[in-house]
Amino acid sequence: MNPEPGHRNLTEIEIKSLESSGCTCNSWNDVTVKDGFHPGGCRNVHFSGRIKLGVFSEGFTDDSGVMIRSGIMNAHLHNCTVGDDVSVYNVRDYIANYSIGNRVVIRNCGKIHTEELTSFGNGTLVAVLNETGARAVRIWDRLTAHQAYIIALYRHRTKAIDRIEKLISEYAGSVSSDTGVIGEKARILNCQHIRNVVVGPSAVVDGALRLNDGSLNSSPDDPVFIGPGVIMDHFIVCSGSTVTDSAIIDKCFIGQGCVLGKQYSAENSLFFANCGGFHGEACSIFAGPYTVTHHKSTLLIAGIFSFMNAGSGSNQSNHMYKLGPIHQGIVERGSKTTSDSYLLWPARIGPFTLVMGRHYKNLDTTSLPFSYLIESNDESVLVPAVNLRSVGTIRDAQKWPLRDKRRDPVKYDLINFNLLSPFTITKMMAGRDILINLQRNSGQGSDYYYYHSMKISRHSLERGIELYQKGIDKFLGNSIIKRLEGITFSNNEEIRTRLRPDPAHGTGEWIDLAGLIAPKDEVDEMLERLESGLLSSLGEMSLHLSSMHANYYEWEWTWAAGRIEEETGKPLDDFTSTDVIAVVEKWKKSVVELDNLLYEDARKEFTLSSMTGFGMDWGDSEKIKDFGQVRGDFESNSVVSAIRDHIMIKSELGDELIGRMKNVVKN
Repeated sequence: MNPEPGHRNLTEIEIKSLESSGCTCNSWNDVTVKDGFHPGGCRNVHFSGRIKLGVFSEGFTDDSGVMIRSGIMNAHLHNCTVGDDVSVYNVRDYIANYSIGNRVVIRNCGKIHTEELTSFGNGTLVAVLNETGARAVRIWDRLTAHQAYIIALYRHRTKAIDRIEKLISEYAGSVSSDTGVIGEKARILNCQHIRNVVVGPSAVVDGALRLNDGSLNSSPDDPVFIGPGVIMDHFIVCSGSTVTDSAIIDKCFIGQGCVLGKQYSAENSLFFANCGGFHGEACSIFAGPYTVTHHKSTLLIAGIFSFMNAGSGSNQSNHMYKLGPIHQGIVERGSKTTSDSYLLWPARIGPFTLVMGRHYKNLDTTSLPFSYLIESNDESVLVPAVNLRSVGTIRDAQKWPLRDKRRDPVKYDLINFNLLSPFTITKMMAGRDILINLQRNSGQGSDYYYYHSMKISRHSLERGIELYQKGIDKFLGNSIIKRLEGITFSNNEEIRTRLRPDPAHGTGEWIDLAGLIAPKDEVDEMLERLESGLLSSLGEMSLHLSSMHANYYEWEWTWAAGRIEEETGKPLDDFTSTDVIAVVEKWKKSVVELDNLLYEDARKEFTLSSMTGFGMDWGDSEKIKDFGQVRGDFESNSVVSAIRDHIMIKSELGDELIGRMKNVVKN
């Protein structure tokens, strides 16, 4: 065999040295080595097929500080390229058809091989949302939550979906090979069987039972870890993710910063940034960013979720035992399910909803966000808007950005963490109007109202209208304060000029594409460009989505400006400083009142009844002291302090703008 540049044939002396160390080969002419190669690095190795060997000079120090020399010992290599300072020890069967990067460590493994042409998991069809495959998403190395959302849920845009699927298939073809890659500094330890798998740089695979047909897209900045007992078939795992503790995965995409472990089982599912799955089971789910389930008895099936926490024993039903498992559920961002909750699909649960109990009707709360959905005497009872006053909702919004595990400089999923946005405020406005119409049509004297098979008490309805209005006033006030921030105005015309939106983008409906909040018109335009061929690659589609994310705040003002006009009944072109002051005064009132509700909600966690179980064997005095040692006191609690500071800061911010407005010359 003619050696490639940088490699040469073995010398007779090197061949004899290798043979004296127990090495054998079908044809030494098929083995080439890099200049500097020393045969002492190989012992008890059988070579077959075409082999390229690097230099074995530097060893590897493991996490315990143990030095492991480089080289190959007790192994069979077939059609392999081996980089510099690789340590391959004790491979019971063989390594076949692999390019092994520099400083890779492979120890105590069974079989690592590539068979025929493979795309390493790319192009795998994942039957998400609908078990029959009607919404299947074809996965690829850089799939984003937003691309997958469009593929799975926009089936009516057949031309656009066909175009995206064709581009993914073309990508899968471009990465197909009969040779696998193990990237630089990867470690594969104590694994039984690895077949048709790309192992990215710095990945660690320790104790896996079977990895079949997939890609571990690790990076040096954010390695992938695959741990003991794991079985995975037809998969892609992105940087920074961990799959461990006997997890069983089949036909799944696992995005950046995810953790699946503790015997978790998932099939035909998509997991995007920072998801967590432990103990339980997932079947055909679309787990948008920050979907988390911790409990052994929890089943998530045939639904789309994001920023969601599933309580123990939560499950859903997608099968009516008639036409098969064809039903799906939508649980919009920020929702939670309590222990032993149940939802009958099809259903749609609005953003930031808490689901308690078992619900046997097909419910739709999408236009009534921030609610409690409670089972009482086999009825579904809705408490609208009450989550706006829940300190837990605020805590969730604060914790998500802090729990971003992604360390890769390139982050695929574009995540908007805003609690209040055009997406949620539109629903709050719709919810307010629904409740007002229910009240008007049923009569204010009614004790209960019914909306889509859900029961709403009169008190809950009246409080819901009030809370939705506070949330709307808070968002619109925030928007106008931000727009006028840091500018001194001489007259009303300068105020009007600044209030006038710059772009025409963002005026209509906004949607949540699994973490990315954007105007529906912009998404529609992107799909039209895909259909017409103006967007010709998956990379261009990703750039278009990134542009939407980058323009969020500019477009948000365009949307908010229109809503301010609707709420005040006055065009911004006619606004004066007095009108701005009126909006800010309403904003101050709503912010302070909502924060005070949050403050009082937090106080409930520090009442004597909440101290039950503290001060074991002692009286109330010791109970309070024990509680304080474990939980701290109310005033110093971080969430309570944040609420108190928020009231002060926002009040000062509003007063500062009001002061500037009062100095404007009236004209």
